[in-house]
Amino acid sequence: MKNTCLLLPLTLWSALCMPVSVSAGLQQDSLLSDVWVPDNGDGTYSNPVIHADYSDPDLIRVGDDFYLTASSFNSIPGLPILHSRDLIHWTIIGHALSQQLPVEYFQQPRHGEGVWAPALRYHNGEFRIYYGDPDRGIYLLRAAEARGPWSSPLLIEEAKGWIDPCPFWDENGDVYLVHAWAKSRAGFNSILTLRKMNADGTRIIGEGVTLFDGSLEHPTIEGPKMYRREGYYYVFAPAGGVKTGWQTVLRSRNIEGPYEARVVMHQGRTGVNGPHQGAWVELKSGQSWFMHFQDLDAYGRVVHLQPLTWREGWPVIGTDEDGNGIGEPVLKWKCPDLPGQRVKNNPQTSDEFSGGTLGLQWQWPVNPDSSWFEFRRERGVMRLYAQRHPPGARSLWDIPNICYQKFPAPEFCVTTELTIIPGRSAAKAGLVVMGTDYAAIAVTAERGGYLVSVSVCEGADSGKVERRTATIPISENNLVFRVTVRKGALCSFAYSIDGGVFSPLGEPFMARAGKWVGARVGLFCSGEEDDSHDGYVDVNWFRFRRP
Repeated sequence: MKNTCLLLPLTLWSALCMPVSVSAGLQQDSLLSDVWVPDNGDGTYSNPVIHADYSDPDLIRVGDDFYLTASSFNSIPGLPILHSRDLIHWTIIGHALSQQLPVEYFQQPRHGEGVWAPALRYHNGEFRIYYGDPDRGIYLLRAAEARGPWSSPLLIEEAKGWIDPCPFWDENGDVYLVHAWAKSRAGFNSILTLRKMNADGTRIIGEGVTLFDGSLEHPTIEGPKMYRREGYYYVFAPAGGVKTGWQTVLRSRNIEGPYEARVVMHQGRTGVNGPHQGAWVELKSGQSWFMHFQDLDAYGRVVHLQPLTWREGWPVIGTDEDGNGIGEPVLKWKCPDLPGQRVKNNPQTSDEFSGGTLGLQWQWPVNPDSSWFEFRRERGVMRLYAQRHPPGARSLWDIPNICYQKFPAPEFCVTTELTIIPGRSAAKAGLVVMGTDYAAIAVTAERGGYLVSVSVCEGADSGKVERRTATIPISENNLVFRVTVRKGALCSFAYSIDGGVFSPLGEPFMARAGKWVGARVGLFCSGEEDDSHDGYVDVNWFRFRRP
């Protein structure tokens, strides 16, 4: 039976699809990664704790559980929800966003648009996510459980250029929203604005005030997260730029200011550039921690965990060996002081396609159409149907039906087995490393046989077309593809007929980041005819291993 989530209204899509996705996530709990494990096994951990692209992470503690979400931009499902009991081991347990709004607009790839820098909060027994779409305004989603189901996105304020929203419930019952500005849409940045909301936090009221102007000393300040501690209002906000900046904290006795500003963490002598946007969390023991991201180009914005200490009413993040109040990121540190046995797991990667649904690690560049794929339980495969390139598409950058996931480590190897059935048209299916440049190894039916090829597209985001760099004819339609990624994101492709002996094909390819995201690795199937079911590829499994 086909997946029933064919561009349905959002509420119905959620009702049909989200429980399946959540159960798929539960089945993969207690799995350790084959390619990146931050737990050193001796009471310490190494950063990054998540070596994958979870940009702008926000973090909360609810009882003994920790939850994290991150920017998902145009990828769907979006707003991933990750769970941990110890801040070291994380599992994807669901997504808050099953369709991007407006639905029709996001049926085409809109690289870099969509969900920017969400804030995750737990208030009055309810989980909430506020996120900004820089072209549309501020959205709110709500759920009784972090795993979902989540409500449809509610546009609480239509606006252009508002980004990085964070709600705050004051002790007197007042509700606020602090946000930053996108220069690309608003014409300016480096400003944090505070606005009052109605009691339910579902509508902006009033004009708002400038909470802080960082133009001179804290340029490009953004990503504000507001907290209250011991009579002070605090705003944690990175400044100075994603790759070159630092962590700023603002402090005031009055929510509207004026605010003092202090740099509390910078790169210093470490290799952790940025260090950029994140969130503070306090344990039951009183111990504090801070999670933030580091931009690693093709690997995306990976997540670090830093110790946080309070000194004279100011946080110090990381280690402060010279005592000046400005910390530096740690690469190795003692694990958080948390009771109980840890569940040793990491965000999901490999998929055997045996559960009847896509694993939670998979995303699409658009709101997907369920006619693109189905699961053949009798064969234990995922079937991808060939889709014709949309009008104006010049390369895979422009096609919607790519099923992909994040790079999960500095070095890894992806191997996948597939069988292509070309139908009437020259269906093409394969394994792709996608960014603003991309490369793919694929198989097509040609001249009564099959052709394996490697293609590269440099400047895909600028409308460039791909070119074949290597080809080899074969007689079989069942084969195994492999891409090996070495440090520096250097990718090499290979193929095998028997799954045992692999032959390299094409020249090494240097992966590049996408628009605000790291490179992705995934699967595609395209065709030339209008009949989308004319050809297809059956994918048996998709496995990550150490190279």
